[in-house]
Amino acid sequence: MTVRPSPGDLLTIDGRASVQFAGDRALTFRVVSVSDQPTYHGWIWLTGYVLNRRGEATAKREIYVQLAGLRPATGTPAPRRSRATRPYASRNDQGDGSAARDRSGLRARADAR
Repeated sequence: MTVRPSPGDLLTIDGRASVQFAGDRALTFRVVSVSDQPTYHGWIWLTGYVLNRRGEATAKREIYVQLAGLRPATGTPAPRRSRATRPYASRNDQGDGSAARDRSGLRARADAR
């Protein structure tokens, strides 16, 4: 891949991109941004997330790599979405929805102000 990467690209970063990622230090990387900062010819700064084998982000990193050594990643699954959770629950909410039906949770929050 000698084309400049763009946000959203999924790349394999290994020893071809930079010696610091050789061997067992290779990683799968989801690009978030590409720096316009001047660098040596053929090198680039990328910001993004390191993905594990399940496609979940494990760390945010900024890496300095050779454009000629970048390759599209293959075989990495799309990340699973976590179950949606409620942003908050009232003290009276027992999980059966009764607090929402009788609005007791709303009254408790309004009284606390």
